[in-house]
Amino acid sequence: MQSKSSHFIQVEQLKIGLYIHLDLGWMDHPFSLSNFKIQDEEQISKIKKTGLIRLRYDPKRSDCLPLPLEKTILKDEIAKEVNADNQSNTELQAQDAQKTIAEQSGDQLAAEAIAQSRQRRLRQLHQAIDESEKKFVDFSGNVKQLTLNIHSAPQASLAQASAIVNELIDHILTEGDIAIHALNGNRSSDAHYQHPLNVTILALMVAKTIEISKEDARILGLGSLFHDIGKSEISYKILLKKEPLTKFEQANFEQHSITGARIANEMGLPVAVSNIILHHHEHDDGTGYPNQIKANQTDMLAKIVALVNTYDSLCNPTNIAYAKTPYEALAHMYATMRNKHDESLLKRLIKSLGIYPPGSIVTLSNGGCGIIISSNPHKPLRPYVLLYDPTVSRDSPNILDLRQTPEINITKCLTASQLAPEVAAYLQPRQRTSYFFEMTTTNFDNEKQ
Repeated sequence: MQSKSSHFIQVEQLKIGLYIHLDLGWMDHPFSLSNFKIQDEEQISKIKKTGLIRLRYDPKRSDCLPLPLEKTILKDEIAKEVNADNQSNTELQAQDAQKTIAEQSGDQLAAEAIAQSRQRRLRQLHQAIDESEKKFVDFSGNVKQLTLNIHSAPQASLAQASAIVNELIDHILTEGDIAIHALNGNRSSDAHYQHPLNVTILALMVAKTIEISKEDARILGLGSLFHDIGKSEISYKILLKKEPLTKFEQANFEQHSITGARIANEMGLPVAVSNIILHHHEHDDGTGYPNQIKANQTDMLAKIVALVNTYDSLCNPTNIAYAKTPYEALAHMYATMRNKHDESLLKRLIKSLGIYPPGSIVTLSNGGCGIIISSNPHKPLRPYVLLYDPTVSRDSPNILDLRQTPEINITKCLTASQLAPEVAAYLQPRQRTSYFFEMTTTNFDNEKQ
């Protein structure tokens, strides 16, 4: 029975002096007791290796408070972006000064033109997000169909997968700057979430930041879309289990990488695709599976899929109770997993999504709050925020472009459980984070201010 004085914390908040409880079997952790006060950093390291995402601590028996999440996240990366962000604000402030001068000099027409330009940009964003939702629903249905037909009609599934990958490549890799959206509108729901589709989109977004041929992009896309096909031969009892797997169940589960590579070979997929499927759970430090290979034993494409698969699994685990917000997931990976994934690729993922990724719930320096719905590729600290405003219909909410408001900053990231009921009902944060993309930023930046 859990103590009433116990509170849950994230593993990143561990600190010497905390009295913690490990809700694991005695064979599943290296300590003599399951509850104790942390004495040194070595104990913290061992706790993190148990795989626990969150755990209980007892404030009354602790010597200190847990580390605040805000202090465990991407501090050096944020510092770099703050410097760049401050420089970019000069142009925005000049535009605001231009508007003020126009108003003070009686040039109301010029002031109105600037205001109308901003409104037009936001209408375009609403339209772009709506189009993204339509496309996402279509893609989601197609991915679900090809996954269900992988054994009964493998060649038809392959043809369908190739068509999806080719279309994604044409849009993501050959167009200009791409803004990525977290879907939060009325056309799609958690039921449309497809892990393989999320992984494919994220993998191609990372690939866009490096030099990659169209053929390698196709290999990456197919490897991403099919990376979990081996799960089709794993028991649903294991796949859908919300409690920790037993050692036998975990060993069975880890076979899906090997099984998936076999299925890929049987379908006639290139060896490079099979290798991605085989290695998508391997880690650079040799702690992954199925073969515990290290960084120099796998290729860049497999590393990309392993990276984005980890990120999406943190945001969208089988047991939603353990889901991290996109912001928390990136923070966790940056703080504790840089030895497991290629650090340069991790930074590229952060650059693609933004330090505050779409889907994150935030508070603002002006006292407002909202949910980040779209990234700004060149200004990671300046995303688009769907604002909580009960005076405005949720069907057409206010969206704040932080590039246009240099005086407003993001102050904190929240979890859905921290929102007041009326705010949660308005913002409608999803249990599962789904991503899609649209070419919005280039069009906006090319438009005259």
